Amino acid sequence: MPEEGAYPMKTRLACLTLSLAFAGVLLVQNPLARAESFAQATKSSSALPTMTAEERGDLDMARGQYLAAIEAYREAPVSAVTMNKLGIAYNHLLALDEARRDYEKALLIRPDYPEALNNLGATDFLERRYKRAIQLYRKALKLMPNSAVIAANLGTAYFARGKYQDGLEAYQIAFRINPNVFDSESPSIISGPSDAHDRARQDYCIAELYAHNGNQALAIDYLRRAFNDGFSDHSRLMQDTDFAMLRKTPEFAELMAEQKLH
Repeated sequence: MPEEGAYPMKTRLACLTLSLAFAGVLLVQNPLARAESFAQATKSSSALPTMTAEERGDLDMARGQYLAAIEAYREAPVSAVTMNKLGIAYNHLLALDEARRDYEKALLIRPDYPEALNNLGATDFLERRYKRAIQLYRKALKLMPNSAVIAANLGTAYFARGKYQDGLEAYQIAFRINPNVFDSESPSIISGPSDAHDRARQDYCIAELYAHNGNQALAIDYLRRAFNDGFSDHSRLMQDTDFAMLRKTPEFAELMAEQKLH
């Protein structure tokens, strides 16, 4: 049972299936966008030997070659950053014990490293250690208060524990910082729910956030995604107060027509 004072379940249960989409979001201090420049550089046959081991690891990560990235990072000088990157590479391979070990090594070197705290929290979440994940996310968010990703992760972990009010507040913080953090196509998101039913509920929840904040176009877009993935609770959609204004628009009528729900 949710604790007393928890946010009403009426419109927020859909958010519970955001777990894999957001609590598993990983952060790296040096963005992999940097590796794209390396990719351009390696078009020259003489470029690769001039790269450091860490740079080669970044390039391998950008290419999705995680085993090669691990090998390269192991050749790099030991630092909190390289240990964090090693953890991410192992996380992509679902080798969670190895990922945890390297995140913890990063934090031994730099205890106030928010990216490693977030990533260790993601590992705890995937292992259903929600209470510990919340503790790590809260600490990371205190160190990096403008991180929409960490706020979203914290919200998902709260929802997983049934703390709906805390979860909603964290999502709202994430949304205020960056409304696109919930976009399943964001480069910050490593994966979303593989099950279509879970994706449908996720998209419905994001549509609620956009509708509540007056972004009708994206609310419609995410509702359409939810329908495409099998959302079928039409009575809920018609009663949900977050969609009250949206239901008055021609775009909503068109969406309903697409679904043959006149």
